[in-house]
Amino acid sequence: MSQQIHGHETRTLQQKKNYCFACGPDNPEGMHLQFTLDEERRTFVCHFNLPKRYTGPPGHCHGGIIATILDDAMGKVNKLRHVTALTKEMTVEYLQPVPLHTALRVEGREVSVHGTRHVNMAEILNEKGEILARSRGVFIAIDPEKMFGKFVER
Repeated sequence: MSQQIHGHETRTLQQKKNYCFACGPDNPEGMHLQFTLDEERRTFVCHFNLPKRYTGPPGHCHGGIIATILDDAMGKVNKLRHVTALTKEMTVEYLQPVPLHTALRVEGREVSVHGTRHVNMAEILNEKGEILARSRGVFIAIDPEKMFGKFVER
């Protein structure tokens, strides 16, 4: 079973608009990534195709955009625990150039949780299932109302 996941809303902080560059539907300049939770695998998945505007090396994606996609996939995993957690650190391993104009997917999953410290990982794969890039990140759970409450349109 799978369910669509929208933006960064949590149980305690409801947003009228989501301007996240990676997943926000209200950001006209954003990537509009749409994640689905695969409940059986406890994995967040997003299928996407990168246009020319994300070019780094000719015909391929810029490394910073790759890191953005991986960070967002790992961040979605924190929803499994119903927490808002911010990236403390992340590493990215660029295994193969990520092509533009090609069907791709990113998958994020949980590695471990110790108190407020959440460790997650993500991978970008091509249609053949080859891993093009992977990441591991440490996220720290925060109180979203204290940190972001004054910025939320209600």
